[in-house]
Amino acid sequence: KTVLRGVSGTFRSGELTAIMGPSGAGKSTLLNILTGFYVTGMSGEVKMDGQIIQPGRGGSRKQSCYIMQEDHLNPVFTVLEIMTIAANLKLGQPLPKKAKNLVVEDILDSLGMSSTKYTKCGRLSGGQKKRLCIALELIDNPPVMFLDEPTTGLDSSSTVQLVTLLKRLANSGRTIVCTIHQPSASIFELFDHTYMLANGQCVYQGASKNVVPFLQTIGLQCPEYHNPADFFLDVVSGEFGRFNEQLIVAAKNPTWRTFTSTPKGKYCLAGGSFKRERHHCFKTYDYPNSKIKIQLDKLLIKKELKLKQIDENYGKTCVFISTPTEWTRFWILFRRNVVQLHREWTVSYLKAFLHILVGVVMGLLFKDAGHYGNKSISNVSFFICALVYQSFTSVMPAVLKFPMEISVLKKEQFNNWYQLRTYYVAFLLANIPLQMIFSFMFVSISYYLSSQVLEIERFLKFVAACELSVIISECLGLALGTAGNPVNGIFWGSVLLAIKTLLAGFLAIFTHMPRFLYYTSYANFMRYSLEALTITMYGNGREKLPCPEDMLYCHFAYPEKLLSEIGMEKVDYWTDAGVL
Repeated sequence: KTVLRGVSGTFRSGELTAIMGPSGAGKSTLLNILTGFYVTGMSGEVKMDGQIIQPGRGGSRKQSCYIMQEDHLNPVFTVLEIMTIAANLKLGQPLPKKAKNLVVEDILDSLGMSSTKYTKCGRLSGGQKKRLCIALELIDNPPVMFLDEPTTGLDSSSTVQLVTLLKRLANSGRTIVCTIHQPSASIFELFDHTYMLANGQCVYQGASKNVVPFLQTIGLQCPEYHNPADFFLDVVSGEFGRFNEQLIVAAKNPTWRTFTSTPKGKYCLAGGSFKRERHHCFKTYDYPNSKIKIQLDKLLIKKELKLKQIDENYGKTCVFISTPTEWTRFWILFRRNVVQLHREWTVSYLKAFLHILVGVVMGLLFKDAGHYGNKSISNVSFFICALVYQSFTSVMPAVLKFPMEISVLKKEQFNNWYQLRTYYVAFLLANIPLQMIFSFMFVSISYYLSSQVLEIERFLKFVAACELSVIISECLGLALGTAGNPVNGIFWGSVLLAIKTLLAGFLAIFTHMPRFLYYTSYANFMRYSLEALTITMYGNGREKLPCPEDMLYCHFAYPEKLLSEIGMEKVDYWTDAGVL
């Protein structure tokens, strides 16, 4: 299906542009193409400053930002915290920490968010969340901003405040483009430029104030005191007949594309040139001798920076900035994940309690299994049960957790906050240690209660094999979590773990397996984990196991017989650990 056909146009700096049209006209599709969110299934060119670019890649990605319809914010952080994190991820040298704090305070003040800076994001209203999303992207001062349905879900007052804010930002020299479904008359007047779509084609592009004269050229008269936006949408929807073909032809007349807005020089001057270095200007024009300007100048001079004063009448101080290194971003993301885990303490405490509880239950269930020869098979069952439990409790939370994170990840990574690999490593290193602590608690309790060999070397090897299994399971859960639907992830996780349990080499002994399934087991991490646990407890020269006094003979009292029976007599612990 062709969604857009022969669409062309120009969005200028200093203008607030509305992409409008009825449902299914292609508004969001056009925005996704311009931002680079869609990169396949289309043909044509996108230019910035006269140069052909690939949207969403290379330099164009650093020159623009995309604020999506959904407000993806981490609910456990306050407004000030999330702004500070964003500033640290986006602003590198030569800005010191205090200067970054001034940037954050300045933006929050400009957007009317100072009174909510200590409020957690989860408690903000819809309008406040939308303004915060804009504030987060303003930190690195992008010259081009795209917004998808920014007024969705907002009341009339919040809508007016938001669009007025976008108008002010556009007046500073930015190019701001947003899709909007059905603006009121007062909102429509705030837009400098309107780009109207119908059935995937452009039916008007030009000044918003010229919409009524444009419609008059094809014999359509907007009623007095009627909203021009509503009337235009009714026209392209066919309420007054079929005029779209005439509109498409009339829209090609360059008369209607007159540039109507001139940047006023207020607020931050956005770096509009494609080749220009990114710089940040601190708003001080309202107060030429303000405390913010004085503090900032002192900070920058102290750092021996080369300042460039622009327009003394407005008192703006411009500082060229660079992005932080990936190593710096890694530590910021790692700390953010650790703080998030700390604040989600109810989940952590519940996990700790359940690991202790299951450790006690499993230890009592397999009581003395590690000591007596007649319970050797039951003891291997304990090994497989311990591995299955730890694998499930690592895979399933990861499957459920990552989809909640992925919406934030997609937004931040697409807007060039950090690289995907940086986030993934930070996420793993923040989450895995906690899961390893839970695993250690479970293993320690169940190991002792099931009467395993109380030797420090065997215990440490046992713990190490379990921990490696937990790490692999956590990574598997994250991989399944990226698949999309959490229900599908849980289903596939359960199926994969069931198959891995069957191919571990105990429920179905390797010598009894069909040949193709036997070779498949070499790709099963649970096989190596079970082998490592079994050889730890029954290898390394372990002596004959005692039998209960009421039994005359224990077939598996000799560890060598057990290992031979289950096909693990040639297993080496360090080989298995190395594979894991």
